[in-house]
Amino acid sequence: MTKEMQQTQDEKNLAHMEVVIGKIMRIGVALALVAMLVGFVLLCLNPQAANQPFPTRLSLIWQGLISWQPLAWMMFGLLLLIFTPVLRVVVSIFAFAKIHDHLYVAITTLVLFILCIAIVYGYHAR
Repeated sequence: MTKEMQQTQDEKNLAHMEVVIGKIMRIGVALALVAMLVGFVLLCLNPQAANQPFPTRLSLIWQGLISWQPLAWMMFGLLLLIFTPVLRVVVSIFAFAKIHDHLYVAITTLVLFILCIAIVYGYHAR
């Protein structure tokens, strides 16, 4: 394959990955919005639930989702909103790897590493 053909194919791959990343971002935000709206409606139906503490552990959020607790649904929406850009970074790593752009694979992997450290630090710093 000539260099020009490879560059054209890389551009097509990158354009396709941009479309995929855009869809991931829209779907993630839409799901977060739906979860937050479910929580809001449940809270309107049961205002006493506002006096309960926010579930901050994944197991408590999961149990709250199953039992339709408003604050658990809202926390789930926030988690979706937080992890949507993280998923975008992960997909970007694969996109750059597919076109053999090793510099951007390294940079994006470093960004993912920093995001993970920040999430873990934020979770344990309370």
